[in-house]
Amino acid sequence: MSDSYKKLTSELSSTIGDIRKEIPDVMKGFSAMAGAALEDGALSKKTKEMIALAIGVSGQCKGCIGFHVKALIALGVTRQELMEVLGMAIYMGGGPSLMYAAEALQAYEEFTGTC
Repeated sequence: MSDSYKKLTSELSSTIGDIRKEIPDVMKGFSAMAGAALEDGALSKKTKEMIALAIGVSGQCKGCIGFHVKALIALGVTRQELMEVLGMAIYMGGGPSLMYAAEALQAYEEFTGTC
């Protein structure tokens, strides 16, 4: 693994905190949107985080992968559930998504200590 997802998410959280200080209204709006989008409804929060991870994989966003894998672990995602999400992301995104699916698995293994 070339990068640590624990380090990446920690560093990004710090920098996002700096952004929050500089443009608080924008970040309040972003946080409100995220909170509303993630509320349990017809889809559970866990399902919505799975969708977010798949989008992060297909969008090739390492920060998104780190934050959404971490959130999914807190919501009790199993390795099999994660693998099925990654399968859908690979199916929809082809080769580039396969590379980032491997990144998501690395993040899962790092955060769960199963490396």
